[in-house]
Amino acid sequence: MAAFSPDEQRPRARDLGIAPGVLRPGPLNAITDVAGVAVGHVTLIEGEAIRTGVTAILPHPGNLFQDKTPAGFAAGNGFGKFAGSTQIEELGEIETPIILTNTLSVAEGIAGAVAWTLAQPGNEAVVSVNAVVGETNDGVLNDIRGRHVTAAHVLAAIAASAPGPVAEGCVGAGTGTQAFGWKGGIGTSSRLLPGSLGGHAVGVLVQTNYGGILSMGGAPVGRALGRYFLKDRIDDHGGDGSVVIVIATDAPLSDRNLKRLAQRAFLGLGRTGSCMANGSGDYALAFSTAASVRRTPGPRTIEDWPNDAMSPLFQAVVEATEEAVCNAMLRAVTITGHQGRRLEAIPPEAVRQVLARHGLGGEAP
Repeated sequence: MAAFSPDEQRPRARDLGIAPGVLRPGPLNAITDVAGVAVGHVTLIEGEAIRTGVTAILPHPGNLFQDKTPAGFAAGNGFGKFAGSTQIEELGEIETPIILTNTLSVAEGIAGAVAWTLAQPGNEAVVSVNAVVGETNDGVLNDIRGRHVTAAHVLAAIAASAPGPVAEGCVGAGTGTQAFGWKGGIGTSSRLLPGSLGGHAVGVLVQTNYGGILSMGGAPVGRALGRYFLKDRIDDHGGDGSVVIVIATDAPLSDRNLKRLAQRAFLGLGRTGSCMANGSGDYALAFSTAASVRRTPGPRTIEDWPNDAMSPLFQAVVEATEEAVCNAMLRAVTITGHQGRRLEAIPPEAVRQVLARHGLGGEAP
């Protein structure tokens, strides 16, 4: 188990003037701008072949099983494995940490989440746990068949979860992933609504492993840099891959409106250049941290944010998703892995030049 700290200091999107939309980000511009949310990573970089890891997201610091959070799930293209999704669809709630890892380690993700849940004080009588585990396939750089992630790594990621700044790029579940033919990874962003619109926060974390025709800040970066889906032949598979989008908000939303919020995240994905290709597993999971909608034992009265007030939250999630993807790519570094395969980091200066040619970029507002 190793923490990967690249020597070079890579920029985030706003350092290049990429600031999608009109809403302002939170202080950290991260999913942890939603109070109570914690994120932890375990990064596995060993030898020449192991390039993988685990990312854990905790919706609140309490007993997640006893105080469940309402949630909504959406699949843009269902070529993937998202454990726990059918129970989320049925009951509209989550009861474990959200675990992200690689495709062949979903079972270990479940084992770790279940072990952690059963060990929590107050859960001594629990006999059923709906572990929530998403994945993307990092087999380009990682010896994925070796199944190097263990339940212990999952427990370590949960234990490492903390509020505050979130590490991005080649960390956790993003260690071995790609994006648009370059190195991808973990990225995050947030948006704050003004008080007149409720004053709520929306935070997004993405695990990128998908492709398409890359756009950053409205500029055709993929075409300009000569790397994009369908560039050379009509059966090019450069659009395939997967992405998991995790959305947190402190708005008191029902599971129905959280599903609607999750669906809007794919608009942000589309703005980056994805067509949600046939071989791509594109998933979004949204949850609310508001105590007033938490699913605690026994009957109670809960809040219900009105449908007519949802549109600003929709705008927030679209903007934050787009920026989170840009952060994942810009913060990633070049990595060589399994069988000598190499994924290059997207060059920030080249991105800056493309933006400038299109009258974009500069200082972020």
